[in-house]
Amino acid sequence: MTTLTEIFDKSQIKKLPDIRPGDTILVHQKIKEGNKERIQIFEGIVIAKKHGKGPSSTITVRKVVDGIGVERIFPIHSPVISKIEVVKHGKVKKAKLYYLRTTKGKKAKIKKKEFAAAIAEDATMMPENTQTTTEEEIT
Repeated sequence: MTTLTEIFDKSQIKKLPDIRPGDTILVHQKIKEGNKERIQIFEGIVIAKKHGKGPSSTITVRKVVDGIGVERIFPIHSPVISKIEVVKHGKVKKAKLYYLRTTKGKKAKIKKKEFAAAIAEDATMMPENTQTTTEEEIT
């Protein structure tokens, strides 16, 4: 038997792409200024994901603007968030990337996760019409 709070929670959850720490994402957020409403885009690296997959789940996104680090915490199922796009997936070994706050330069870079794409490319690079010669054809 489901309670009213569970029914309400299910109605608030949005379909979102697979977001993980280390991903570079674009967050489209609705901003209301007076009578006008516009969409502001925040691009950065996901350094933390908290509170599971429920309606209260949040992500912390970090970017560097003119040498100053800017972090924002977004409730991902909020009606203020119109869309979240994943630009690229990063290869990380930790769930919380708080060490990026103190790193600069090359140490702050996150490697790109492209092992599945590399396998697919290797399969297409194999020549399809390869000719193999046997000993009988040579003689």
